Amino acid sequence: MPIKKLKNYLDENNIEYITIRHSLAFNAQRVAATTHIPGKELAKTVMIKLDGKMAMAVLPASYRVRLDVLKELTGAKTIELANEMEFKYLFPECEIGAMPPFGNLYDMEVFVAESLAEDTEIAFNAGTHVELIRMAYADFERLVQPVVLAFSTALTS
Repeated sequence: MPIKKLKNYLDENNIEYITIRHSLAFNAQRVAATTHIPGKELAKTVMIKLDGKMAMAVLPASYRVRLDVLKELTGAKTIELANEMEFKYLFPECEIGAMPPFGNLYDMEVFVAESLAEDTEIAFNAGTHVELIRMAYADFERLVQPVVLAFSTALTS
């Protein structure tokens, strides 16, 4: 979804947000550093397959997904990280790996790490590797209606 489509969706829902342009970065930790946004407030979208069905795991840039924990919490029989070739066709308007965490627009379930849900504001890729959107977490939650679970752990230095 190009930035225009995402912005239109947010505008139609009367959501306050700002866009942040930054230098090209493909890694969430690098984006956080470049934009001076704390890693805990920058949401990264990790594509997973639960029992073969594509879903989004959304968590802070400074955290990692605990697949074993997410599998147990969701009751899935199988869980695995999806590779880019498996999901790139689902987001034809987005750069690979820069899809926004709006699974509701793609008919897929969204799981948000409890650690991210604690934030007042979040920022996330807006479909490109050079632009973010920052908005209130409460607005994101209202629009996306994610399942909030404790499935992430902080990265160690």
